Amino acid sequence: MQGLRWIAVGVILLGTASTGRAEIIDRILAIVDTQMITLSDVRAALRFRLVSEEVSADPVGAALQRLIDRRLMLAEVDRYAPPEPSESVISASVAAIEQRFGDALAFEIALNQSALNREELRRHLRDSLRIDTYLRQRFASAVQGPGDDVEAQRTAFVRQWVEGLRRRGAVQLLYLPAAK
Repeated sequence: MQGLRWIAVGVILLGTASTGRAEIIDRILAIVDTQMITLSDVRAALRFRLVSEEVSADPVGAALQRLIDRRLMLAEVDRYAPPEPSESVISASVAAIEQRFGDALAFEIALNQSALNREELRRHLRDSLRIDTYLRQRFASAVQGPGDDVEAQRTAFVRQWVEGLRRRGAVQLLYLPAAK
């Protein structure tokens, strides 16, 4: 899949170079290990709320950081292979996103206007569920018992773990925020 993306980017670049006026169709914002994260990936993640929205002067940059973290986590999750989520749970996740758009047609239009198709959205949601399962398993024993803010503790442990993944991972950040 990634190889096809590189070929598509090359064809786009070659096609626009000969026209005299280049039109930017997409931009590579980061490379995590060998996987690209493009501007259209970030826009789709924001549009479908696949990453948590952050109040920020730079929502693209904030979402990009979340997608980078997600790619690093997913590489770790793939090493340990947590249980697969059921098809019904994945379908329920897709249905919850579809409901945000009001009706099936609006959802299909949003898919057609984004970098995602229905199967890619299902894969993304499946992987998010796998990450959640892994995090619950990995940090269950690190979190203190009743009376403590379990979610805050888990968030702190996950944050430290992701920082370690970032230090060890191969991340090339190509994104430059727009000048103000």
